[in-house]
Amino acid sequence: MTRSKGRPRGVTIIDVAKQAGVSPMTVSRVINGDVGVRDEARAHVREVIARLNYTPNLMARSLVTASEIRIGVIYSNPSAAFMSELLVGVFEEASTRAAQLFLLKGEQGRPPTREAIEGLIAQRIAGLILAPPLGESSFVREIIREANLPVAVVGGVAPDAICVWIDNARAAYDMTRHLMGLGHRRIGFVHGNPDQSASIERLAGFRRAVAEEAGLETQIVQGDYSYASGLRAGEAMLGSERPPTAIFASNDDMAAAIVSVAHRRHLDVPGDLTVAGFDDSTAATTLWPPLTTIHQPVRALATAALQMLIQDIRAGSPSANGRPRVTVLDHQLVERDSTAPPRGGNPSVA
Repeated sequence: MTRSKGRPRGVTIIDVAKQAGVSPMTVSRVINGDVGVRDEARAHVREVIARLNYTPNLMARSLVTASEIRIGVIYSNPSAAFMSELLVGVFEEASTRAAQLFLLKGEQGRPPTREAIEGLIAQRIAGLILAPPLGESSFVREIIREANLPVAVVGGVAPDAICVWIDNARAAYDMTRHLMGLGHRRIGFVHGNPDQSASIERLAGFRRAVAEEAGLETQIVQGDYSYASGLRAGEAMLGSERPPTAIFASNDDMAAAIVSVAHRRHLDVPGDLTVAGFDDSTAATTLWPPLTTIHQPVRALATAALQMLIQDIRAGSPSANGRPRVTVLDHQLVERDSTAPPRGGNPSVA
């Protein structure tokens, strides 16, 4: 059977990449004349393009290059409340800046596959925003480095990137000192994902605060920012021989889970147990009682990240000196009804 020499219907950049044995990103760079592709690989890709009669969608390309900037947002965060705030921030800012967003989601805190990320980049993405924890994933950063794209990291720090976050150590210190100021001497702390710098900084802030006063008893339990990990941490702490009178969780989702465990154990919050969170997400105000928490301006962080990323793209000067460009926004301790001075003696753990 003779195959037509015309362009096969449905030939895409992915087809070209598979035939050439390279990534879609490499094909895109060859098409656009970008530097950074070896001469041998460039010649091979061009040969495959000619053999398949592949023609890029020039109309779509011209529309993009004329005004619109395509921004990829890669995320995989177990906290739905955090991601909701972040995505609202980038969508609102994108709508005012002629930017089109392309979302790519990993599952359960893990990055998307290399194929998925390269497929996203092949959509003529001009820059990328990485939500925690992916901003600190060496796997993701290596793929972006190969693409030579500007990148903005929200809530983390990475080389060669715009980084926007709060002073997590200071925020955790402030909350811990607040609990100590209420009179608590047995304080639990639920640690976040240990692979994230924000988690490390929050733990450091907690430890610095408790080190300033003698006679405190502390419990530190590992979590991963998910509600389920907060449930496990709450059971571990409240089931211990000397349970804390106050528990500070590294995000609101885990703090909400602590409150749930306390209620199941017939403990009054904050009468028997004080609980504090971090982020000031929607969970903090929809919970009963509403959470005392650290307000992290997630929307503002996302907005600032997108603003600076677009500035870099338009200026043609992405960060490339091996050092992060860090912008720190203010945090705020928001006091609500989940914290109070401790009652005398150990809380009941019936």
